[in-house]
Amino acid sequence: MRRDVFQAIADPTRRSIIHAVSQQTLTLNEVAAEFDMSRQAVAKHVKILTECGLVVVTVSGRERCCEARLEKLNEIDAWIDQYRRFWQARFDSMENYLNELQKSSKKKKHGKGKKK
Repeated sequence: MRRDVFQAIADPTRRSIIHAVSQQTLTLNEVAAEFDMSRQAVAKHVKILTECGLVVVTVSGRERCCEARLEKLNEIDAWIDQYRRFWQARFDSMENYLNELQKSSKKKKHGKGKKK
């Protein structure tokens, strides 16, 4: 079963594993040592990360080494970017509106001062 990157980052343990192996290549035992759970549970998380394409596991002798492949996170960035652009446009529009309010408020204040 092929999973997507959104499933990978949905779990805090998997996000922590991604962070750990992004710093350096770690054996499965080293990854498991960082968590208060069984090696088997960590291996299941690593399997999901592997299916998502965020982690590559290579066998070196008796050890299984986990290495990050963070390029897939670009999918998340692209998805978020559409909302970033939407909200940026909204905030820009609000800023323009507030600037116009401020200008008209200053004009009213200056206009009242001249009449006296």
